[in-house]
Amino acid sequence: MNFIIWVSVFISATGVGFFLIQYWVRPANQMGVYSILLTLAVIGLLVSLFQFVGKKTLLTACLIAVASFIAGYVIANAAFLAQEEERELPELTRTDGGDGHTAILYFTHGEPPGYSAQPWIETIRELDHDNVPFVPWLARPLFFKTVRHEYFMAGGSAHNELHKVFLDNLRQAMPEETAKGTRFYLAFLDSNPRPDEMTIRAINDGASKIIILPVFITESTHTEAGKEMVASVAPEQLGIEVCYTGALWDSESLHRAFVARANDMLNGLSKSKVGILLVGHGQPTEWEAIYPAQNRQESQYREAIREKLIADGFSPNKVVLGWMEFQEPTITAAAQELARQGVEKILVFAVSLSAKSIHSEVDIPLAVEAAKLPKTIQVEYLGQYGDHPLAIQAIKEKVLSCLTK
Repeated sequence: MNFIIWVSVFISATGVGFFLIQYWVRPANQMGVYSILLTLAVIGLLVSLFQFVGKKTLLTACLIAVASFIAGYVIANAAFLAQEEERELPELTRTDGGDGHTAILYFTHGEPPGYSAQPWIETIRELDHDNVPFVPWLARPLFFKTVRHEYFMAGGSAHNELHKVFLDNLRQAMPEETAKGTRFYLAFLDSNPRPDEMTIRAINDGASKIIILPVFITESTHTEAGKEMVASVAPEQLGIEVCYTGALWDSESLHRAFVARANDMLNGLSKSKVGILLVGHGQPTEWEAIYPAQNRQESQYREAIREKLIADGFSPNKVVLGWMEFQEPTITAAAQELARQGVEKILVFAVSLSAKSIHSEVDIPLAVEAAKLPKTIQVEYLGQYGDHPLAIQAIKEKVLSCLTK
């Protein structure tokens, strides 16, 4: 009997650690099952430990329970973070140089419509490979729990669907190129279809030239990942020309899109009474040596937008910069600074986000809310830039830079 109780302590405590991880990281439709299993494991552990109350072996039983819990937690965490996505690529069936038409591979970050752990697992794996500081290994399940909660708060993400609309807008903005046979392909880094899959499809469709169009503000690990996926297909070996457009940080048209949007949102209010908060993403200072261009380009991009807003008549001290993460000033601090300037309206522009996302719909509003602004100040959010005609023009200009080469 004593042996069975000791085994029960070990199994139930291990189960608590194991099922706790599952409850934190699994999709919403699996939470119910794991909450039941976790509850049963906790009850089993308490019942087992109760058998040792008043006995000298209670401390030993508790220590075994703690060790077993840690073992279950570590095993579950390791298995979760090591999981791989099963993905089948289409067969590359073409071996010639194509029929002469151009394929535009429009790729962006992507965001699954519902909570999915795999994109973040792959991102974390990439950061670990580059020795980039991130959430400590044992605490990573809590990070996924937070991401899942943000999906709950936002009611899902329309990010990927919006990019389908943006790509269609780009196609309509290029009627001459479309008439000549140019085809458009949409790909995501964090969702299917990925750039490698769409490169294969473009080649099989007969493309003789592939234009890699990254819909990102800065050159970063994301843009590199997209280029690497295309390179893995080796289109040049088939005689296919490949051209990379570069990111959007230096686009004058995109800078002007924010000025136009700011004017559209005035609704008759004097510019002197309006504050504008330009939000960037930011990266840890430790990343500077690893990804030196990212923060520099993002800062130059936001500063260029700020200069154009000021030239258009907005008050210099009321057009401020804020960071979502890692850098200073924070969104909260920047919003408080605008409030001290006596503005009546604050326009919050997520200038780094091409389409609405969890960041724009949850993280940024929460950061502004934390500023506890006076109720007399009206706050309006621009959660994306990709739907503005000048943004489409900016993307078109990047494509044309490759078409004319």
